[in-house]
Amino acid sequence: MNAGRIVVGVDGSQQSREALRWAARQARLTGARLELITAWDMPVTFGAPVYEGDYDLSAVAGQTLTETTAEVLGPEPDVPITPTVVRGHPAQVLVEASKGAELLVMGSRGHGGIVGVLLGSTSRYCVQRAKCPVVVLPGVEAEAEE
Repeated sequence: MNAGRIVVGVDGSQQSREALRWAARQARLTGARLELITAWDMPVTFGAPVYEGDYDLSAVAGQTLTETTAEVLGPEPDVPITPTVVRGHPAQVLVEASKGAELLVMGSRGHGGIVGVLLGSTSRYCVQRAKCPVVVLPGVEAEAEE
């Protein structure tokens, strides 16, 4: 049997931890494998990079992915996983990874109203453009607003 693939956005936040927990339960039920994605990019301020020198953002992203995965799934996960660190904007990286996936799972930071409009929304972008069904788990702030 060719198991499906569930893509999970992991950034180390509490919301992404909850998304990973949810996706792992779904993978156990369906026999799917998890593709854990941590995206990073070089922050820019007024056209100049924020970090210079030997600061390795890719390594920091990889460490975040490794630590979050171990914290949520344990040292030996009971579902097959493929951890992936990709340079790029998280929303675009996740939409690209959604091609051919059974499901895209992500947490929501819970920014609503004006803040959500001003900051933009990775989850909104993914819901509108993903190539598979998307599950967005609400963040703590979103629950407090209800």
